[in-house]
Amino acid sequence: MEFSREKIRQIRHLMLLAALLILGLIYSNQVFQGIAFLIGIITPFLAGGAIAFVLNIPMKAFEDRVFARWKGKSAKKCKRPVCLVLSIVSVLLVITVVVGTVVPQVASTASEIGKKIPAFMDRLMEELDLLAKKYPELTDQINKLDLEEINWDSLLNGIFDFLKNGAGDMLNSTVSVASGIISGIVNGVIAFIFALYILAQKERLENQGQRIISAYLPEAAGKKILEICSLLYKNFSSFITGQCLEAVILGTMFVISMSIFRMPYALMIGVLIAFTALIPIVGAFIGCAVGAFLILIDNPLQALWFIILFLILQQIEGNLIYPKVVGNSVGLPAIWVLMAVSVGGSLFGISGMLLFIPLMSTCYTLLRESVNKRNSRRKPLAVIAPEKQKLPDGNARKKQQNKKESST
Repeated sequence: MEFSREKIRQIRHLMLLAALLILGLIYSNQVFQGIAFLIGIITPFLAGGAIAFVLNIPMKAFEDRVFARWKGKSAKKCKRPVCLVLSIVSVLLVITVVVGTVVPQVASTASEIGKKIPAFMDRLMEELDLLAKKYPELTDQINKLDLEEINWDSLLNGIFDFLKNGAGDMLNSTVSVASGIISGIVNGVIAFIFALYILAQKERLENQGQRIISAYLPEAAGKKILEICSLLYKNFSSFITGQCLEAVILGTMFVISMSIFRMPYALMIGVLIAFTALIPIVGAFIGCAVGAFLILIDNPLQALWFIILFLILQQIEGNLIYPKVVGNSVGLPAIWVLMAVSVGGSLFGISGMLLFIPLMSTCYTLLRESVNKRNSRRKPLAVIAPEKQKLPDGNARKKQQNKKESST
């Protein structure tokens, strides 16, 4: 039995793939170490791409709406740098407003907590004295405890040994933390510079990517890849804008409702909840915990009412606002938004929540197009139902019987 050249080439490719899979299984540890090493190298560039993607949204808005009339050669040369600087300033301004609103309030609240701790300890000791007077059995049980069996010498020696060994560990941990901070700063600078290069030459990079795809891939596959990339860009940008809009709506709801009920720290808690709400669905609970703790210091009863208010607004936001705003922005039904958040959060945590919604939206769109295309090619099956003969009722049967008898 002779094989064609195409069949031989396919068999050769399958054998090569099987050999690579077997080698990968045999040397799996080395493979994973190599993958981790490569990920560590490209992490700054991936972070730079993410920064460029986020900054491109306000920069594109500035270019298309604010500076749309700048069409001359000299104007076009100045348009990109001006829009890039304005986008960076706008993002930094938002971060500054959030940090400037939240951090001073948290610091003042922490100082208030430090002042109130001694009074709290005095009240606690008074309550313990009253409890001992009411229930003398507790004091008897405490007095029966044999505290002399504790070997204080061995305990002190253990503490000293811990301090001796802990000094070296502390030094090592300090060096590792310092090196981690320095490497993080260096990676952040590299990522930011890489993002600036991407934004400054994004049209050229797009053209180069299209040329590479058209050079090494078939025409149909290249068109499909470009279509998927365009769809991913649209979904991710729409998701970021929808998520920011939803966070602003939720923060405004908290500021207005807390101001109506005269709760403290209304502006700070609203800004904090809006910032943490950028994490899909579950992020607002972090702001709720911090806000409830801050209100608890002033008035425990108001903290309880704040938690009730949060649960009500969270139900409104989770069931009505979030699926509509974010779901409509990415073209994904509400039930799939909730499913994407659940699956992404369980697999990859917060980053999975942020990534799985636009990814699932892209998969949903591609699957819908494929299903519609396949169904349009097929002819609909025409089901012809047989005509049902009407059975005569009782009176008609009697008339027919009478006719037969009269004819006989």
